Amino acid sequence: MRFIILTLFLLATGGAARAAPLLITTEHSPPSSMRDADGVIIGRATDKVREIMARTGTDYRIDQLPWKRAYMTAQTQEQTCVYSTSRTPEREQLFKWVGPTDEAEWQFWGRADHSFPLNTIDDARKLRIGTAIGDARDDYLRSRGFNVDAVSNDLINPQKLLLNRIDLWAVSVRNGGTGPGPYDWSDKVVPLMVFHRVKVYLACNLAVPNELIDKLNAALADMRRDGTLAKIDRKYEHWGKSP
Repeated sequence: MRFIILTLFLLATGGAARAAPLLITTEHSPPSSMRDADGVIIGRATDKVREIMARTGTDYRIDQLPWKRAYMTAQTQEQTCVYSTSRTPEREQLFKWVGPTDEAEWQFWGRADHSFPLNTIDDARKLRIGTAIGDARDDYLRSRGFNVDAVSNDLINPQKLLLNRIDLWAVSVRNGGTGPGPYDWSDKVVPLMVFHRVKVYLACNLAVPNELIDKLNAALADMRRDGTLAKIDRKYEHWGKSP
């Protein structure tokens, strides 16, 4: 009888101690994260995150949300992470970090027929810069006194450029990537200069156990060593490029 009671107790406590599945949030940001024809979330960063979870046996689900909501959900909700998140000094203490999963250039994009000089970041101080609400590029430029005009959906910004409502668009381009596209404005809105470089991560809520964060980082390190990260990068290297 004692053996049965002890067994039931261990089963009960073991189930209680088992971690809840991770909720992983992301945005629509091709080719990093996007939906395929069947509605499944795929992409360069997504494939890396899925492989990390598979190697560690971590239960999870991925939800695609507007960026600000995806970011705030991970910041405020336990057992939640968000990708791809730029790791900046302002964000350092807000999350536990898995990565880097990639590197990115922050670039100023503008109209192909622009007439203003742009040789250094200071040349942009007198210009109107389009950003996205809650984005690290918005925080970076705003905190340094630039004239930013933020919108809820970053893909509104190229249309604002074409209408001369802004002069520049602050864009994040992953290592080896070509930036947003293909879109009908791709030949009219072009990269002008790089103004900053960052590394991007899977950023997890502070309540996610350190033991799990360590396991996820160890799996990512193995993926880097065995060539899995490079293989995933090659899978998407021609995405959005003209044939």
